[in-house]
Amino acid sequence: DVQLVESGGGSVQAGGSLRLSCAVAGYTSRSNCLGWFRRTDEQEREGLAAIVIRDGRTYTADSVKGRFTISQDNAAKTLFLQMNDLKPEDTAMYYCAADLEPLSPLDHQWYSYWGRGTQVTVS
Repeated sequence: DVQLVESGGGSVQAGGSLRLSCAVAGYTSRSNCLGWFRRTDEQEREGLAAIVIRDGRTYTADSVKGRFTISQDNAAKTLFLQMNDLKPEDTAMYYCAADLEPLSPLDHQWYSYWGRGTQVTVS
């Protein structure tokens, strides 16, 4: 199985930055694609960014392009999300997710493995 543990959330003022981390453990054959999502009470999980481990391809949602950057360490054991110029509307619970090869990397429905999330609050 795949285990995902997020960290790095917290409270920050608008315009600030945070770097989220996601520790990945388990069968790497089932976690070829890793993604970051966020959820609020008003909105279902929104895909932010994803990375294909095999070839390094990245996908970033238009809503955060230019502010958020996804990356991974060489061993693909940790996934990162660098978030800059944060806005109050970025306040949400942030999750990392993994799956073998989702047909739509920014669609949460294609992911089987999820972490418990880390809260980001921007004021």
